[in-house]
Amino acid sequence: MNNLNYYAEQVVWQEVPEHTSLAFTICGCPIGCKGCHSAESWPENSGYPLSAEMLHDKLLKYSGLISCVLFLGGEWHPALLKELLLLCKKHRLHTCLYTGLELREIPINLIDSLDFVKTGPWKKEFGPLGSPSGNQRFYDLKNRRDLTWKFQSPQHHDTQFHDMSSRRDIPEKVAPSHGTAVGAENISFVYIDTSEVTTKPPIN
Repeated sequence: MNNLNYYAEQVVWQEVPEHTSLAFTICGCPIGCKGCHSAESWPENSGYPLSAEMLHDKLLKYSGLISCVLFLGGEWHPALLKELLLLCKKHRLHTCLYTGLELREIPINLIDSLDFVKTGPWKKEFGPLGSPSGNQRFYDLKNRRDLTWKFQSPQHHDTQFHDMSSRRDIPEKVAPSHGTAVGAENISFVYIDTSEVTTKPPIN
């Protein structure tokens, strides 16, 4: 396979907080979440090829209008997605991946080229991203923060600020032959692990 295929392309404003993003729905998701709103993109050979040359042309077209490029999937072909992420970086754009995988399952070679990531499969019983009982999370990888609270209604904000400095699956610096490293910071809110969140009141 020489290129990822994409099913849809659109400019979005809510999927990556504080960014205007050019979003591509990538074809071929192998997870197959029940109730997925993009099930028509599951066949890998559907849609249109997204080559590096085509992406370059699109980024020039949107130059000055977007600040981020969002890939809705594509991690199942990490080498192909990595090439596109690096191209976005050359254009000085932020990058984001929406994936049904958990954070620890994302190929490590993609992490250092991503600024943001949404993790977790869609499960109707847990609700959408930002639901207080939800299983999906949104992370700022560069600043090592859980930003899921930005997708929540205001009444839940006081319990949903998290910092990821104690996470054991967030690499501070990624090297090809190493796994993850952990940084230490003076923080107010700590995300403990991939399954449980502990919140603490802010230190004034």
